Amino acid sequence: MSGDTASLLGSLGIAPGAVVWEIGADDDSDGGLREALEAAEGVELVGDDYDDVVDVVLLWWRDDDGDLVDALVDAIGPLADHGVVWLLTPKPGRDGHVEAEDISDAAPTSGLQQTSTVSAGRDWQGTRLVAPRAGRR
Repeated sequence: MSGDTASLLGSLGIAPGAVVWEIGADDDSDGGLREALEAAEGVELVGDDYDDVVDVVLLWWRDDDGDLVDALVDAIGPLADHGVVWLLTPKPGRDGHVEAEDISDAAPTSGLQQTSTVSAGRDWQGTRLVAPRAGRR
């Protein structure tokens, strides 16, 4: 794994011991990030049939994928108390780009708050969403 992909995983808070649920990956998803996830030592990548809590949700989302609020509500179901949802969307100017206003509207409606945005590959950006501190136990 190159230093860039290791750095990207670190910026996404994905470290050894993390359980990561990846949703919505498709042919257009960033191959480098997906390969880094699969190769990361000590990171467990799980699918829809996983029935325990997860530390990180990676939600690949495009403008025409449906209702973002519904997808975010589904994504937070198995999320650990201090877990994080990374909403991965195409960068501006790319097919399927999701407007920032759509994300900032959907996050609080689904019980999340937006904290930061990172580049998650050549064509993708990641928006970090967490449960507000007041709502945590």
